[in-house]
Amino acid sequence: MDFAFGAEDEVFRLEVRAWLSEHVEGAQDRRTWERALGKAGWIGLGWGEGGFGNRVATLTQQVVWAEEYARSGAPGRSGHIGEKLLAPTLLAHGSAEQKARFLPPIALGEELWCQGYSEPGAGSDLAWVRTRAERASDGTFRVTGQKIWTSLAHEADWCFVLARTEPESRRHHGLSFLLVPMDQPGRVEVRPIRQMTGTSDFNEVFFDGAHAEHVVGGEGAGWEVAMSLLGFERGVSTLAQQIGFAGELARVVGAAVRSGAVKDPVLRDRLVRQWAELRVMRWNALRTLGGSGGPGAPSVAKLLWGGWHQRLGELAVLVRGAAGGVGPGEWSAAAPYELDEAQQLFLFSRADTIYGGSDQVQRTIIAERVLGLPREPKGVV
Repeated sequence: MDFAFGAEDEVFRLEVRAWLSEHVEGAQDRRTWERALGKAGWIGLGWGEGGFGNRVATLTQQVVWAEEYARSGAPGRSGHIGEKLLAPTLLAHGSAEQKARFLPPIALGEELWCQGYSEPGAGSDLAWVRTRAERASDGTFRVTGQKIWTSLAHEADWCFVLARTEPESRRHHGLSFLLVPMDQPGRVEVRPIRQMTGTSDFNEVFFDGAHAEHVVGGEGAGWEVAMSLLGFERGVSTLAQQIGFAGELARVVGAAVRSGAVKDPVLRDRLVRQWAELRVMRWNALRTLGGSGGPGAPSVAKLLWGGWHQRLGELAVLVRGAAGGVGPGEWSAAAPYELDEAQQLFLFSRADTIYGGSDQVQRTIIAERVLGLPREPKGVV
């Protein structure tokens, strides 16, 4: 592995820090922030030359940007699904027309995207997708079905949807990757899902004959395109994610010191393990970016950080003792019970081993597609 920051990277780091320090404090709503990032060319650093309105940066500079962004305390990105997932997929599988149509608005922060994969009856197993898309007389598709756990669907302008375009097809055959505009009253309905944390970042999305003009990769190639996209999901952004994890771990350690829980040798050992495992995750991510990860790297990365973050959420509450089960305010019928930062972390992290491909799915991918182990017989429970 040859992955190191050079002199040019450090110059780039100073430029990034200066820009973020000047603009982060004045950041308003997330949509306005996306446009500010786009105007400065910070969206799509890894796309390469193409005239889409993005800066061009080396791999190490992309890591610098991601890490500095995380350190700056900048707002959470609402455009990352378009930038990090759809854009690389279009660059790999899209037509020239599709690239010209969709990449510039993403780079400028003007169009936001959501992902239409999971379904109530399919979950993380995309081979059982039931949402269907039928050809209309004008050659476009009409999409009908339901998607669930759709992040940021309530803000998105577009949704990329995995749908079944061959009526009697099964498993991964007969699927297509469609681009569906969300602004279709009566044909696209978004219903927020209220989580245990009290927030509603996820949604149910219902399609009732929704119009879809663009098919990425060609009709019937949806499985290949969808799997390609999932590989892009775990790239440079994982290193920025780890900067956030490090901050959360530091706060948990601080809480353990204040409560005296750090004197417990068992808890202290668990905290040290969390620190050590986070270092391993960083080295694994750098190795993967350096080209040494192997075909199962995305699944390995997901298994590593999902379980790690979930254990951190447990520790966040555990180190506070009995106080970890009590909210910061008093409950009343008029005011919902409040959750503090540690409790929010605990509850949200319960989903880490499920969303983005559950642990069971990741282990199956590694076993069957990387190690070549025999598939589990059908019907076995």
